[in-house]
Amino acid sequence: MKINHFFPNSFRIFTFLTIAFLSVHLSSCVVKSAAGNTSSKSIRVLMVGGGSSHDFDRWYKDADVKTLAKDGLCSVIYTTNTDSIAEYLKQTDVLVLTNNQPIANLAVRQSILDFADKGNGIVLLHAALWYNWKDWPEYNLQLAGGGSRGHDRYGDFQVKVTDQNHPVTKGIEPNFTLKDERYYYIPDPAAPGIEVLANNSVAGSEKIFPSVFIVKNPKARIAAIALGHDAESHDISNYQTLLRNAVTWVAKK
Repeated sequence: MKINHFFPNSFRIFTFLTIAFLSVHLSSCVVKSAAGNTSSKSIRVLMVGGGSSHDFDRWYKDADVKTLAKDGLCSVIYTTNTDSIAEYLKQTDVLVLTNNQPIANLAVRQSILDFADKGNGIVLLHAALWYNWKDWPEYNLQLAGGGSRGHDRYGDFQVKVTDQNHPVTKGIEPNFTLKDERYYYIPDPAAPGIEVLANNSVAGSEKIFPSVFIVKNPKARIAAIALGHDAESHDISNYQTLLRNAVTWVAKK
């Protein structure tokens, strides 16, 4: 009888410990890409997502990680745990920021600036090009080169490539139309400056804003893509090519 009672109790304890273990490890929302032919030459990417107004899991953790991992181009770690960034950066070639959630940890903020100062590659996507953090002006000034405080209502607009010879825009259609949030990105005159590779416009408006550009950081290679609200960006070949090109270029591959 004691043996019969012992087994169910042990099983319940084992089940409890297993659930607890999984809960701890899944809470950080870390996902590694599983490209079948990833090699030692793959670019090691850390992608940080999470925040509001966007489906980060669907379009960044799933769609963009898959795009980058294709053909073994990148091995990607995706996380929404901003406190883990500093640790992951120790084994990262390219940092991809997509998030608009806070990066509140001062040490993590400094680790990102240090990563740039060491000449590493950074790619900023969509929501990360907003003025998200009033208490961290260095981010927009040094890394984003400016930012956006507004956008058009979701809808159609045209993207025009202004530099077809740059590696980031290689293989992109010179002109294409998509549905997205047209960000009002404006360069900060106090920032290092930007090099526009593609801009956007809508019929009947004189306002033109950058969609793809390079931030002229004195040490880091930084590429920015303001597109990326949902499937109308992430699932089209022009966006996917831009993303892969941008990561490859900032990695100096």
